[in-house]
This record gives sequence, C-alpha cells and structure tokens, in this order.
Amino acid sequence: MSESILDVSEVNVGLLFGDFDANIKMIEKELGVTVSARGGSIKIHGDDGTVILATKVLSSLAQAIDRGEQITDQKIMYAISLAMEGEEGKLSQAGSNCVCVTSKGKPIRSKTLGQKQYIEAMNDNAIVFGIGPAGTGKTYLAVAKAVSAFRKKEVTRIIITRPAVEAGEKLGFLPGDLQNKVDPYLRPLHDALYDMIGMESYNNYVEKGAIEVAPLAYMRGRTLDNAYIILDEAQNTTPEQMKMFLTRIGFGSKAIITGDVTQIDLPDGKRSGLVEASKVLSGIEGIAFCSFSHKDVVRHPLVMKIIQAYEKYDHKRAVKEQEKKDREHREKNGGKRW
Repeated sequence: MSESILDVSEVNVGLLFGDFDANIKMIEKELGVTVSARGGSIKIHGDDGTVILATKVLSSLAQAIDRGEQITDQKIMYAISLAMEGEEGKLSQAGSNCVCVTSKGKPIRSKTLGQKQYIEAMNDNAIVFGIGPAGTGKTYLAVAKAVSAFRKKEVTRIIITRPAVEAGEKLGFLPGDLQNKVDPYLRPLHDALYDMIGMESYNNYVEKGAIEVAPLAYMRGRTLDNAYIILDEAQNTTPEQMKMFLTRIGFGSKAIITGDVTQIDLPDGKRSGLVEASKVLSGIEGIAFCSFSHKDVVRHPLVMKIIQAYEKYDHKRAVKEQEKKDREHREKNGGKRW
C-alpha cells in the first residue's frame, strides 16, 4: 500500500469532488483507492499502481477546472482511460472551439480527442467517414456542423438520410403511407435537428425544402449542390447504395458518412457498403476516415464498458476461430502449417 498527496490549493475542491463527493466516489470505485481532502491538499491511499493512476486523473481534472471546464461522469471516465495509457496530459487537447449552439443556448464542443479530430476532418475535407461504436457522437456532431454551415449560409440545404434496412416485409406491417413507415428509422435524426434549431424552426425549414430528412432510396437520380449531406447508419448500405450516394454529391456540397461496422443488420451474404468504401476510397485527397473507439463514448459510463466487453469477446472469438482453422489445415495437410 502507498500514499500520495496532491496539492489543490489553487483549485475549487468542491467542483473537483462534485455534489455529495460524487466525482471522488466514482474515481474510488473505478480505481480502488481512498481519497480524502485536508486543507489545500488531497490524500490518495491504495496500491502503488492505482495511487499513481488516481493522482494523474485528479491532477488532469484539476487542470480542467482551471480551464473552466465542467467535470462530468464522461470526463472522469475519459481521464481514467487516458491515464491508463499514459496520456493523461491529452485531456486538455480534447476540447475544441464551439461547433454550434443549440436552440437552448448550449454550446456544442468536442469531448474527446477522437471527436476533435472528427471536427477538424469535417472542416478540411469534402467527404468524411466517421466510423465507430454507438454513443461516440458521430451523427450528433455531423448534424451540428451541418446546422453551423447552414446558419453561416455556406450551404443552402441540409439533407440527412439513412437506409431503411427493413424496407420490405416488416415495414409493411406498420400503419400509414411510406413516409409514416420509414419515420421510425429517421427519428434519431429528427431529434438531433430539434435539439439544434428547435421544433418550430425545423418544421418551417422542412416546409421550405431547406431541410430534408429522408430514406436513402429517395436520393437516387438526384444531384445535390450547395448542400450538407449526412448519411447515417451507413454500415447498412450495400456497395451499390454507397456508390449511388457518393455520386450524388454536387458543387459546393459536403458529405458526412457515419456508421458502426460492428452493428451491420444486412441479410447474411450481403456486403456492407461502408466496409467496402473504407477499402476502396482510402488515400484519396479530400476524403477523410475518422475512427472512434470505446474511449470516445459520451453516453452513460456503462456504455463504454459494454463496448469494451464486446470488443474483448469478439477478439477472443476471432482468435479461437483462427486457431480452429489452423488446426483443421494442419490435420488436412499432414501437420504442415499455412
């Protein structure tokens, strides 16, 4: 067991500890240490390795408070993940300038390094692919950039689309016309726009044709000039659909394609257009690929742990499958390796 003392005389300890010491309790639970405040210092007690980690985490969070940042559960978990990789100093680099302000006056900024790189890629490229797990802000930040560009009159339209992978049998049981049937698939996109510009403004822009949220099938045969175009859930496109979408882009337009290749809902045997595009289009100037990981999750802290657990499970399964193939190959070829 060891102990460390951290000087926080220049920091608002109340903000660092949180309401009812919630922040400190989370750090104690995650790292298995005991933290207490005495005067202008914090005492950290526990095993050697965890004390070092906790000291790094608390120090980086104290610096965040100095910068005027709010300490949230997500920021604590992100600080812990960075500290575990020896990159705690990068917490200060995660934030970016305000991307957009919501209808309620809330500024939208990046919360992780992955998100910051994503925003920079959207600034510098005509086509950007955001690929990663759920909860990393891929779609939300893309909508924020689209609204920002629209407000600055850099584009005249916002077009957001996604494939309705169940556009056949299952949708047929839903009531209403085609638009009513596909609306459940587009609801997350409507919600993001409501948050950014308010429901009344959103409805007005939709009536004028300045904002369009539609299934991917509606894009065929169109040329989209001076528009900010977002393709969401792109892992559920076929290669043909992806090519169709990318070739719709006209002059003065930007396209953001988001998806999670671990959640492909296509029928067995169907190739994902997103997976294929990442192989076909890599290295082309003006097209950027941004990858997110569990560290970029900005939802409930459990979401990060869930994604980590699945990543470990998938890795173990892949290793076992490869071992099985190797064993079958050796048996078939008299003990010879590949």
